[in-house]
Amino acid sequence: MVTTWALLILGLVILLLAGDALVKGAVNLSLRLGVPALIVSLTIVAFGTSAPELLISIKAILDDAPGIALGNVVGSNTANILLVLGIPALLATMHTSECNTRKTYVYMIAASVLFIGLAFRGVFDWIAALVLLTALAFFLGSAFFEAKAHRTASQVDAEDEVPEEADPDMPLIKIIVFLVLGLVGLPLGAELLVDNATTIARFWGVSDAVIGLTVVAIGTSLPELATTVMAALRRQADVALGNVIGSNMFNLLAIIGIASLVGPIPVDAEFLTFDLWVMLGASLLLIPFVFLHRDITRIWGIVLSALYALYLIVVLI
Repeated sequence: MVTTWALLILGLVILLLAGDALVKGAVNLSLRLGVPALIVSLTIVAFGTSAPELLISIKAILDDAPGIALGNVVGSNTANILLVLGIPALLATMHTSECNTRKTYVYMIAASVLFIGLAFRGVFDWIAALVLLTALAFFLGSAFFEAKAHRTASQVDAEDEVPEEADPDMPLIKIIVFLVLGLVGLPLGAELLVDNATTIARFWGVSDAVIGLTVVAIGTSLPELATTVMAALRRQADVALGNVIGSNMFNLLAIIGIASLVGPIPVDAEFLTFDLWVMLGASLLLIPFVFLHRDITRIWGIVLSALYALYLIVVLI
């Protein structure tokens, strides 16, 4: 089992590094080809950072372990709020009272409710996939036009605002290397992680869903955690909160939407009675910070982190 755990961790590390490489390569190639930075930010960066979760979900379905796919998304969304916002708040108060994330947050809640409603059909199939991807297209279109209008009103040229992954001086050969590393590393990392997570689940008599909700979910939330910690230390609460809200929306609509086209994802009864409601409840905990202009203080950091620890205990026992 030591070797299995080592391979699982190796797969996770490869996934994270490959996802980062793919984003850097794709962003720089797109900008070199003349694609506007605004479109790159809303599409390539967003999908690129979700690539590990997507590859894991697709691999899990192909390996007849759909519980990992669904558990990964639901568990990641819960972890993104309780853990990814809780831990940084322990290090520094996050001044979310200064942020304006109301509209995006409402979209995230709407996506969560839609997702839960579809889950009660008992399976995420091609019909559910079309509904989720249609909602994703609507939200992306809305975000695009809102961002464009904001930049026009501010008299800011979208071409001047490039993603932080962009490097105008990056040589073409380096861009190609990043793309190759990403395209090769993502499926390799996904295969290592899913295969060994499934082995561990069967060894301990734990369901695939529980492994997805815990080990896989926490692992794939590490990029968001790293981003949020740095944003909190730099007093960029809007980046931290926006990162979590955007990531959760993409997990629900894009990951499961695309994965459901690969194969049906049955919904275990435990999701319907517990995990989905924990995910929604965690999302509703953001109301004071989004609508009531509250900061995420260290006290809130303790509360959120403790709630996540309690959730893990309940899931694992």
